Amino acid sequence: MMDKAIKRVRRVVYWTLNTTLGLVWFVLGIGLLAEQEAGPVEWWRLGPSVALLVVFSVLFLRVTRAILDRRYAQRELVAGAGIAVVVAVLGTGAPTSWSFVSFAWLSVASVGVRARTAWIMAVTTLVVMWPLNAYRMIEFTAETDPATRAGIVVGSFLYTALMCGTLPWANRLWVWIWHIAEEAHEGREAQARLAVAEERLRFARDLHDLVGHQLSAIAVKSELAVRLGGDSPASAEMAEVRGLARTALRELREAVKGYRQLDLAAELASVRGVLEAAGITCDLKLPYRDAPGETAPVFAWVVREAVTNVLRHSTATTCEITLRLTPEETILEVRNNGVQKDAVKNGEGSGLAGLAERLGAVGGKLTAEPDRKGGFVLRAVAPTAKEPALAGRP
Repeated sequence: MMDKAIKRVRRVVYWTLNTTLGLVWFVLGIGLLAEQEAGPVEWWRLGPSVALLVVFSVLFLRVTRAILDRRYAQRELVAGAGIAVVVAVLGTGAPTSWSFVSFAWLSVASVGVRARTAWIMAVTTLVVMWPLNAYRMIEFTAETDPATRAGIVVGSFLYTALMCGTLPWANRLWVWIWHIAEEAHEGREAQARLAVAEERLRFARDLHDLVGHQLSAIAVKSELAVRLGGDSPASAEMAEVRGLARTALRELREAVKGYRQLDLAAELASVRGVLEAAGITCDLKLPYRDAPGETAPVFAWVVREAVTNVLRHSTATTCEITLRLTPEETILEVRNNGVQKDAVKNGEGSGLAGLAERLGAVGGKLTAEPDRKGGFVLRAVAPTAKEPALAGRP
């Protein structure tokens, strides 16, 4: 159901962005009807302008698809900017109709860039189109009165400024809403994955504690029965029962071991989605290779516990997770910028003692303390496992 909702939001945003293109054709249609009533149409100017507008429309649709895919269609936008200027100069009839193409271009070119860049684009469009609009309007109306011309210049400025100041930000708002919906969906999926992982761990623990205990008891009891039975046929049968119980216990422990180990890469991806869904910017700084096999599951537990503490006991807005590999040791740091001093002092819900025990089992150590910038740093260090020497190698 959630996937359908996300697709529906995507379609709404897609058609909303393309509404601007529909407005271009509507405005041009109104302008051409008004021109036919005023006099004959200059077809040598109208034909190429309409052809270029068709090309612009194709480029516009490509740009809107790229926006929803979080890409910036630079080549299409550069070509569209050139077409917008050409049709504004070449287009016949009311110049305000053809200048609307440049405003449509600005409405999508300013999406996917920083606010400062969007403002620069808007001001540049205003500087280019305002004089062109004013000149074409004076040419179209054939006005000779200085006062009327001044009014046309002022009116062209107000019209151009209004378009440059409204259309880009409306589309940026819609795309921002789409990104929020998409990130919320990804965060919910990440939470679901974490919930599944937690359930697997609970199942593994219960399976080991309940069934494993019973199998151990069966193995011990059957061993005692073999000793008491001597060489009787019943003793031989109990010996087989003992073997089956030990085999089942060993296989159970192997299966539970696989369930209880976490995958570091999957855990990093999951916690990143959860943090960003909670409005916390997550920055992962990872090496080009994976952590050693023995330390990776332990570090996965460290990441999970650290991020849980960030969500529960901090007011953080950023969280930085860094993994460094050296020939001697593997280092994991989880740093956030919103620690609450009371939570640090009391150690509420941290589970740091359990993490320290896990790291101690692989020869590592754990430190957790506030930094000087009002944040909190959890640092886990484990020695890098040495590869065994090859036989016969000096």
